[in-house]
Amino acid sequence: MAVIKAILPISKEFPMRILALAILTIATFSANSPGYAQTYNPRYPVCLKVVENFGSERIECAFTSLEQCAPSAAGRAGQCIANPFYAGAGDRRYRRAY
Repeated sequence: MAVIKAILPISKEFPMRILALAILTIATFSANSPGYAQTYNPRYPVCLKVVENFGSERIECAFTSLEQCAPSAAGRAGQCIANPFYAGAGDRRYRRAY
């Protein structure tokens, strides 16, 4: 029995290293997914909703009117929509999106 322990020293550090490696691997793959912050910018009243490849959607809120948004939506799978979180021109407080 002493011969086997001398050949394969198993310490308590080995399982902890495996656990640490597993946590690091999971954290790396979790951080690799895209993060979405705030979808709607409350400073602009009109947004462009674009359907991209494989059905994913992207929303760009950078337009002050539907007329300004329409040329950007032309030729793409996009639609101009009213921003539901528009804070208003005079109101500088922003509504929270939950």
